[in-house]
Amino acid sequence: MPMSFQVAIDCRDPHALADWWAETLGWQVEPQDEGFIRSMLAQGHATEADTTTHRGALVWRTGAAVVRPGADPGPGGRLYLQQVPEPKAVKNRVHLDLRPGPGEEPPTVGSLVARGATVVGEGRQGPHTWTVLQDPEGNEFCVS
Repeated sequence: MPMSFQVAIDCRDPHALADWWAETLGWQVEPQDEGFIRSMLAQGHATEADTTTHRGALVWRTGAAVVRPGADPGPGGRLYLQQVPEPKAVKNRVHLDLRPGPGEEPPTVGSLVARGATVVGEGRQGPHTWTVLQDPEGNEFCVS
C-alpha cells in the first residue's frame, strides 16, 4: 500500500506563504477548523499565543497547508508551511518542480516575479529547459 506524504516548507510567515503558493499552484489554502481550535483553547490544550487571525479566521499560528481544490489530501496532495524562528540560510536540498499537465499553462516567470519570486538561474537537460526561482521567503523551486 502506498504511503501518504506532504511536503513541508520551513518559513517565517506560514499563512502569507500558503496564500502565495495556493495562488501559484492554482490550489487552495486548507481551511482550519475554528471550532476545534476554540475547543482546544477552552480545554487548556492551547493558549491564545498558539493562534492568530488570518483573513478574518482564527488559525493555528505556526502552520498552514495548501491542497488541490476538491482533492482528498493523499499522496503528493499537500504542502505544509511551518513556522520556524530562523531565516533561510542555505540552498534547499529538496525543491518543487512546477510542470503543467496536459492542457495546462505553467505560471509565467514574469507573473511569479511580479508576485514576489526571484529568478536565480536557468537549467537545461537535452531539449528540456527550466527556470530556477525562489519564493518570497527564499525557498527554491523550478518552472519548466
